Amino acid sequence: MRQLITFRIGAQSLAVDIMATREIRAWSPTTPLPHAAGFVRGVLDLRGIVLPVIDLSARLGWGDCDPTPRHVVMVMQIGDRPYGLIVDAVSDIATIDSADVQAPPELGRDGDHDLVKGIVTIQGEMVMILDLDRLAGDCPLPEETPLAA
Repeated sequence: MRQLITFRIGAQSLAVDIMATREIRAWSPTTPLPHAAGFVRGVLDLRGIVLPVIDLSARLGWGDCDPTPRHVVMVMQIGDRPYGLIVDAVSDIATIDSADVQAPPELGRDGDHDLVKGIVTIQGEMVMILDLDRLAGDCPLPEETPLAA
């Protein structure tokens, strides 16, 4: 058994391992970074730490998101640094049996297919489980640095 936190981007349901989730914050504007990947919205100040923020819709190839006050930033621990993921809404915490997770189909996938670790049905809805390490893997950023006082 394992626990996932589920969330939405448009009509799509996605999930990540709850143990990687640090907090959920209201959307606030980011500071853009020069030469960052197109899906990196910018950075936020998270209590003195530079938090890179990923536009998850853009990262998954679904188009750029236009954040509003209704959007949220999920703060995730990915590897040894925190990242923020812009999502439309957080849905629920789900407990699943790992045996129920199926591999994503091979059809029509491109280079970003590895971002989906598996698919599971939760309350009759197909939910994609994201691979957080691969999600941030193409996101070269400077080492975690406290903001100057």
